[in-house]
Amino acid sequence: MLMALFALLLSGCGQATTPAPSPTAVVAAPTTVPATEVDPSPTDAPAITLNVFAAASLTDAFQEIATAFEAANPGVTVVCNFAASQQLATQINEGAPADVFASANRKQMDVVIDGGMVRSEQVQNFAQNQLVLIVPKENPADLQTLADLAKPGLKLILADKAVPVGQYTLDFLTKASALPEYGATYAEAVLANVVSYEDDVRSVLVKVRLGEADAGVVYTTDAALAADALVQISIPEAINSIATYPIAPLTKSAAPEVAQAFVEFVRSAEGQAILNTYGFSSY
Repeated sequence: MLMALFALLLSGCGQATTPAPSPTAVVAAPTTVPATEVDPSPTDAPAITLNVFAAASLTDAFQEIATAFEAANPGVTVVCNFAASQQLATQINEGAPADVFASANRKQMDVVIDGGMVRSEQVQNFAQNQLVLIVPKENPADLQTLADLAKPGLKLILADKAVPVGQYTLDFLTKASALPEYGATYAEAVLANVVSYEDDVRSVLVKVRLGEADAGVVYTTDAALAADALVQISIPEAINSIATYPIAPLTKSAAPEVAQAFVEFVRSAEGQAILNTYGFSSY
């Protein structure tokens, strides 16, 4: 019995189960994507804000120019600051963030050149303008000619002499006083009728349009904006003052290449066409 039991135990040990082999992992071969199918996401160009300081008389024209420039330069936003040129020149020299300066005369451009904010070789003229006398359509003072500006009791509004249009007006009066049809005292008599000197040309336009004065002197481009409410009395070319507008990028511009591109756009055929639409003459 012992021998039989011993044999049975030996046969049991000989039947140990051999574990099944682990399945071999199948590694997929890497898929090669043709180079032509790679489509990496493009890196967006940083947004740029271009600060343009421009004379008040350029308001309407430059708003349209800014829109056209933005359309041609995605990612660029043009922010315009409109005021009298001498105010803008002061702001620029005091450190206001600006990229482009468009002045209504060379005098104020020279102010920022002297302040080191513009290089003289980068200044370019881009438009011209002229003066015109405006009176309300009701014309209570019965103004018919330039000579009537010397009539006693007339209420006249002009821009301050510090404003380009104000100085141009004084130049016109000086020229007229040298002609016999006006007389040597013409300028003095006209200036005696001034009831207000304004900080910019648009203020002159608004006040005359509202009937706060019998007459005012503005640019032809400004007068055209209120043709429905005003009568224009032209100033002969011989005594008129031609306003020449210069423009330049600023030396401290945060985006000098874009600033130069804006200057070039203003002087381009498209920019000039917009300016012409608002009554400006090409340079």
